[in-house]
Amino acid sequence: MTEREVKEYIEQVSTYGSILGLDSIRMLLGYMGNPQEQLKFIHIAGTNGKGSVLAYVSTILTTAGYRTGRYLSPVISEYREKIQVNGKMISKAALCEGITYIRECVTKMEAEGNPSPTLFEIETALAFWYFKKKKCDIVVLETGLGGILDATNIITNTLVAVITSISYDHMAFLGNSLTQIALAKAGIIKDDAIVVSAVQQEEAARVIEQKCAEHKCQLVVSKKPQQVKYGLKKQTFCYKERKKLSISLAGLWQPENACVAIEVCDALTQKGFVIREEQMQKGLLHTTWNGRFTLLHQKPYFVMDGAHNEDAAKRLKESIEVYFPNTPLIYIIGVLKDKEHEKILQITAKRAAHIITITPPDNPRAMQAYELAIEAREYNPNVTVADSLEEAVEMAILLAGDKCGILVFGSLSYLGRLQSIVLNKWKTIKR
Repeated sequence: MTEREVKEYIEQVSTYGSILGLDSIRMLLGYMGNPQEQLKFIHIAGTNGKGSVLAYVSTILTTAGYRTGRYLSPVISEYREKIQVNGKMISKAALCEGITYIRECVTKMEAEGNPSPTLFEIETALAFWYFKKKKCDIVVLETGLGGILDATNIITNTLVAVITSISYDHMAFLGNSLTQIALAKAGIIKDDAIVVSAVQQEEAARVIEQKCAEHKCQLVVSKKPQQVKYGLKKQTFCYKERKKLSISLAGLWQPENACVAIEVCDALTQKGFVIREEQMQKGLLHTTWNGRFTLLHQKPYFVMDGAHNEDAAKRLKESIEVYFPNTPLIYIIGVLKDKEHEKILQITAKRAAHIITITPPDNPRAMQAYELAIEAREYNPNVTVADSLEEAVEMAILLAGDKCGILVFGSLSYLGRLQSIVLNKWKTIKR
């Protein structure tokens, strides 16, 4: 298949929607010889923080000399970001080769009267195929939705199962209580794995403890970082006996995510991996993760963040209070209509000097900018609708002048395109 044919095939398959369950992915991987059975995994589930923990852990492992695959979603700038080895995206040639092979397997499935796999199932199978092809020592794997019925949960060779912060999101699929959501997330826990959990609310913590007992797994709960010094370009903290650790990711929650990653790496040493202390520290410092309180520009400050649910909005508000306590902020907000947009606005809108709403482009789930503006005016009268991302950026810069900062958030889906607009505007990025 050519690049164009691959793109057309992906667009076609994307219309099949999302279906929870493992039957289809199991059958597809069976046709492919079950490449996932020849890989070892760190499997990450949770509501917020999955991607950041994935970034920290995979960077540390690469720094330690291991060939490390990582599979993530959603992406920010480029489709091929989903599948990486040692921080490098799957090549265009490998993407075409893998999708061609998988389409042949899907055709055989369909010929036997079986339903077509979803796009996420095909992407997950592609990732396993590629990681096997590249002979990865270990794969850091992020769930797509939930855990127990997520396509990634077809794996059996889980060395460490990671549960990041659990809160309310995707309730239509996972349930309306924290217990139900935690049960779905904790479904990735398997026998013989070490389980690393972020600090959880009591209801979620109880579920994780029960699942660990059922599978006779060691449970490690990360602790809070100490002596944290926050900054937009560099943050330092201490964790247990480790002193003066540094990270380059901004955001109030990033030291906590880094602590989870440290516990994951310590758990891997119990599984035979060798990670020296200097490799751990270097990996933490060099970790990058786009779209999570990312500083794009200074004068004016231009920050983008993927806060798209209630818990993430609360954390974003806390970060604003720490990093911009006395700075008026211009918001650019775009959301998906199936997200908790009203709660996000309740938490964040009053702090804004002005709000610009946009419609996330090329997304059938996008909430229209004018509808979001109507909601936003319930909490802040200073709201303007922009017809495009370019117009929103220009408007925000004019409104910001020399006194305000600019904050973009609401959905990860449009941040890559917005980032390109901003970088083209200033021809530089400062972090």
